[in-house]
This record gives sequence, structure tokens and C-alpha cells, in this order.
Amino acid sequence: MRPVELPDIPPQQQVGIGMVCPFDMALDRELWRWMPESVSLYLTRTGFLDAPVDVDLCRDLNNHTEVAAAVRSVLAVEPRAFGYACASGSFVYGMAGARELSHCMLAAGAAAAVTTSEALVRALDAMQISRIAVATPYTSTLTGLLCDFLAEAGRSVIAHAELGRDHQIWTIPYPVTCELIRAADHPDADAIFVSCTNLWTYDILGIMEAELGKPVLSANQVTAWATLTDAGLVADSLCAHDGQSLFARVA
Repeated sequence: MRPVELPDIPPQQQVGIGMVCPFDMALDRELWRWMPESVSLYLTRTGFLDAPVDVDLCRDLNNHTEVAAAVRSVLAVEPRAFGYACASGSFVYGMAGARELSHCMLAAGAAAAVTTSEALVRALDAMQISRIAVATPYTSTLTGLLCDFLAEAGRSVIAHAELGRDHQIWTIPYPVTCELIRAADHPDADAIFVSCTNLWTYDILGIMEAELGKPVLSANQVTAWATLTDAGLVADSLCAHDGQSLFARVA
């Protein structure tokens, strides 16, 4: 039997991005879809918590010991940047709490680090958006904390809507999320933010932007954009996601 001829090219060089996720993260694939082919995601999770998605759980997710251990678990493959892929776990203690999580990741060895909530603020800064509507799958109390976080970051929350879900957020279908976004929209809002990294949004952002005539940002989108930016790869991602407002507008 003749030996199989191997391609006369080296394997593609990958840039690694570490992603610390909460224990119930079900949308690994959605984060991957935001990444160009040159990126490998190294996903790691915090420990299991048997509780509904409420304020207490989100405070427990903001556990520096577990986040630091998650970062260290993938340091051997030398990620160029790290993200903490949880909106509620990073906004629950306000701006200071989000910054402390990033500092925790840096102290654990991350070359660069950003939380989903910090990524949102960075994206709004980059797009010069000050008035925003908020759509969440959360309870009203948790949604209120997100609105407080945005106000602390200097944004005016013009309107908000929530689904009141405290479990299995990843099972929410696209039609329900589209109606949620419509319910949150307001004529005075410059953009809409759809919170929760466990809520499917990838395939509907462009559709909703076209319908509503304004940017619609999602938690996974801003997390992906910020980590790609920190890794020096935003230009690559612009080609991969034509039509998505954040990637299309920020160069």
C-alpha cells in the first residue's frame, strides 16, 4: 500500500483565547461562531451551583478563587487573552466588581482579561452610544442590577424588558428573543443590548437590526469582540462576520 501523501503545508498557526464560563454555560458553539478560523477557544468552567439564576447565584458566580483556578487550568497553552463570559456574574457588583474580576484573572496569569460587562462598556464607547435599551431573559431584580451597572457606566437606560426566567435560559427559542427585543426597543434608544451569554442570539442580530434600524448587541458578541481586540485580531473578525454591527462598525 502506498503511503498517503500529506499536504505540503504546515498546520495553521492558532491564536488562543481563554474563556472562563459559568457552570451552566450551554452556548460554547455560539462563542465559536464569532471567532475567525485563526482562533482556538480554550473554554473552562467554574464549579456547579444548585440554584436558580437569581441575584444570589450571580453573586456566587463572582468567586475570585474559582475564576483564578479556571484561568490557571488553561495557561499551559498560552492564550493571548482571556474573557469572563458571564454578564450577570460580572455586573452584579457594579463597575468595581467587574474590574476586580478582570484584575483577578490578570493576577492568575492572564496576559489580558475582560469580563462581559466591561466588554459591553468598551463596545458602547467604541460605537459612541450613550442611550440604550436593555433586553434580558432575567428576573426583574437582576435586570435592575444591569440597568444600575449601565447607569454607573454613564449610560442612560431608556427602556428595558425581561422574560423573568431563572433556569434553562439556553432553551429560549429565537422567536421569543425577537419579541423580547421588540418589547425593549424605544425610539429614543440608540441601540439595544441583549444580555446573557446563555441566550442564543447569533442568527437574529442582523435581522433585528434591519427591522429596528439600530444596532442590536449581544453578550456573546461583545465578549467575542473585546477578547479578539485584546488578542489583536479584530481585523480578522471583521471579514468573518459581515453585517453584524459591532464588527462592521469598529475597525
